Amino acid sequence: MSSHAATIRPGPERSDKPSYLTDGHTLKSWLLTVDHKRIAILYLAAITVFFSVGGLLALLIRAELFTPKGDLFDSDTYNKLFTLHGIVMIFFFLIPSIPATLGNFLIPIMIGAKDVAFPKINLLSWYVYMTGGSMAVLVIVLGGVDTGWTLYPPFSSTYSNTNVALTAMAAFVTGFSSILTGLNFMVTIHKMRAPGMTWFRLPLFIWAHYATSLVMLLGTPVIAITVLTMAIERVFHVGIFDPTAGGDPVLFQHMFWFYSHPAVYIMILPGMGVISEVIACFTRKRIFGYAFVAMSSLGIAIIGFIVWGHHMYVTGQSTYADIVFSILTYIVAVPSAIKTFNWTATMYKGSVSMDTPMVYAMCFMGLFLIGGLTGLFCANLGLDVHIHDTYFIVAHFHYVMVGSAMFAYLAGLHFWFPKITGRMYSEGPAKFGAIIIFIGFNLTFFPQFILGYLGMPRRYHFYPEEWQVLNVLSSAGAMTLGAGILLSMLNIGWAIVAGAKASANPWMAKGLEWENASSPPITANFDEAPIVTEEAYNYPAQLPSAAHH
Repeated sequence: MSSHAATIRPGPERSDKPSYLTDGHTLKSWLLTVDHKRIAILYLAAITVFFSVGGLLALLIRAELFTPKGDLFDSDTYNKLFTLHGIVMIFFFLIPSIPATLGNFLIPIMIGAKDVAFPKINLLSWYVYMTGGSMAVLVIVLGGVDTGWTLYPPFSSTYSNTNVALTAMAAFVTGFSSILTGLNFMVTIHKMRAPGMTWFRLPLFIWAHYATSLVMLLGTPVIAITVLTMAIERVFHVGIFDPTAGGDPVLFQHMFWFYSHPAVYIMILPGMGVISEVIACFTRKRIFGYAFVAMSSLGIAIIGFIVWGHHMYVTGQSTYADIVFSILTYIVAVPSAIKTFNWTATMYKGSVSMDTPMVYAMCFMGLFLIGGLTGLFCANLGLDVHIHDTYFIVAHFHYVMVGSAMFAYLAGLHFWFPKITGRMYSEGPAKFGAIIIFIGFNLTFFPQFILGYLGMPRRYHFYPEEWQVLNVLSSAGAMTLGAGILLSMLNIGWAIVAGAKASANPWMAKGLEWENASSPPITANFDEAPIVTEEAYNYPAQLPSAAHH
């Protein structure tokens, strides 16, 4: 959106300057880079590795659950499998997936800046993330941890004989990466916007990351203090959470969920920002109710801090507290519903083009709807007592956290892939992979709602034979899901090596990253500093549908 950004044009095809990918390509230049785009690629590589590890652990869990009896693993090994699966996926994939990769790459370009506010701190955040990740890998090498990803005391603080303290410290260290990233994003968005880029001209992707950064800064220190305190109790045997030493195990849950429920929005808010960008592009329309969608991101971030008690209905907390948390949990659904209704209204009578990113966006909306509606069951005081700690909860949070966040991540990866790499992927395999992932995901987790309602507890690998059919469906779905992800990643990998060259704006999209930056961008992002003269998503009525150019 420069002064001539209202003109429809494919953007600068090639800059006469080297791109960020070719401007010094030694290993040292990458490991010591302060270019936000290269740091995003470093994150992308690391997160892909952790996602693969977490996915492999999930497949092992579902392989065990093919049969009612523990055929593959003993109980201790199974406990370690689901614990490590949860820790790796949440702390090392879901939380950093979109902010650390797409956020790092796009936020400066989208607001017209040359880099983030603190480039060296940005690089430091990646090294901190890798340090925490290395500690998590060390936990796996040393035999794992068996407490569940929530690390509840007194089992974690006193009784478990596995690597609990090292796991807690891995989470503690990794938290600083989130804090540094959130700080960097907030300062960048506040101070480095291009001339004319007012708050209500910001893309909704930026609003979503601003709200996410708020949660990162305010919430992450709480979980850091919590796991550090638990590790101290375990090592020095002081009575903080252990009731036999005068501690309070419920205090841990209050502190843990005060962060961990807002952390759900660290995982999902950036994804909502991605979906807003994709839907606007592939419907050729400004997002319906732009200001409401922008403010709903802040609403989710703020209200999300006062609903943590809905995880604790069965801990013996006050009935009056239960009622308050139940009401607040229903209220937090409102800003999420605003987004969903506004996305739907945007598509209504739009020139919808079902390219791969839009396919992922439609899948996201379906999964998020199921995840959100089943969350209302969990908010209900009476019903939650029945479904608490059953597979209903497992299915619900996978629909919200994994399904929605993963589909948004894949939507964003496919949408901005031409901008990041300068190449195009094959549409056919990409769409086919998206459909296989969608089918596999629903086949994996929808039967778990029924299992949970019937009473199957989570984290058990022995179960009555009458539940085997549903478990077999779920396990078959996991294999299908894995095959779809593998197909999509192979297609992306092939495109990186041999994909057709992409123009600067293959989707004919609006935004500084499409209209003012080459594909891939140069190190300084822009040949000329952009000046913004129009609203976000200012698609002319006659603009053609998205297509490759």
